[in-house]
Amino acid sequence: MWDFSIGQAISLMVRTMPFIVLRGAIYFGAALAYVVVTGAGAGIGYGVGAFGEPDFQAQTTFWGAIGGFGVVGAIMYWAREYILYLAKAGHIAVLVELISGRELPAGRSQITHATAVVKERFAQASLLFAIDQIVKGVIRAISVLVRGILSFIPIQGVKQLMTIVEAFLRVAVGFVDEVILAHMIRSGQANPWESAREGLVLYGQNYKVMLKNAAWLTLFVYGLSALVFVLMLAPAAGVVYLMPGNWSAGGFVFALIFAWSVKAAIFEPFAIACLMQVYFRTTEGQTPDPEWDARLEQMSKKFRQLKEKALGYSPIPVKA
Repeated sequence: MWDFSIGQAISLMVRTMPFIVLRGAIYFGAALAYVVVTGAGAGIGYGVGAFGEPDFQAQTTFWGAIGGFGVVGAIMYWAREYILYLAKAGHIAVLVELISGRELPAGRSQITHATAVVKERFAQASLLFAIDQIVKGVIRAISVLVRGILSFIPIQGVKQLMTIVEAFLRVAVGFVDEVILAHMIRSGQANPWESAREGLVLYGQNYKVMLKNAAWLTLFVYGLSALVFVLMLAPAAGVVYLMPGNWSAGGFVFALIFAWSVKAAIFEPFAIACLMQVYFRTTEGQTPDPEWDARLEQMSKKFRQLKEKALGYSPIPVKA
């Protein structure tokens, strides 16, 4: 079974409710923006199409909706760096302190305190984002290694098993990179690149435990997200009914977006809290294994980049 405590994870979620609310505001706000701007785009397209035939109007309505959807998607793409910096990293910083048994400083809100901690570790959002992208690349390389090991197992149906495992590994990467971020914050090292390298080596030498728990959490998170998706189909279809024109796929898309919002705001923090428990408990007292360090350096270009960044790092003063 799994090695985390669901009760402790829920308790951590409750104790960090300000960040759950912040994440909810960000992701549900994004979902609402998708609905409103897509509807506005469809309305504009519908109006433009009124000058032509019904088929032309249907086309302009459709492309207007696609245009509105794309505008919000582009904004979210460029905003992801700051969402990581302000919401995800800040939440992880508070979770680290609570899991470590430390209370938050008196007289300071969680968000204010977490912001100060993140700025102390990562003076710029671009630095944290760059590290996060490299860490994800290294974790994918470890996943490739696991797939390679499984491919040599002489059992019937291993190819079918590999398909399932690959799906789990692709999803699990989205959880594990934030656990590495938690290690970086907890270690308190001045060089974040070196701290990321250390965290990745510790993850690599304990990959069996980490991936097993990530697989369980993948089932939980995406199973619950699927349930939310089904529950949201009816109200989403109602929203589409109110939009001009006939966009039959709209209900499906909007339900998917709202399910994604719930996953990002609630289910993902739960998964991260669970994996942080496992990672900290498993790696407690361990030191990075030189063999795993060499293995990652050999198999991952991203890891080699990480080591180069660690060697050439010089701190950037934090602006007051």
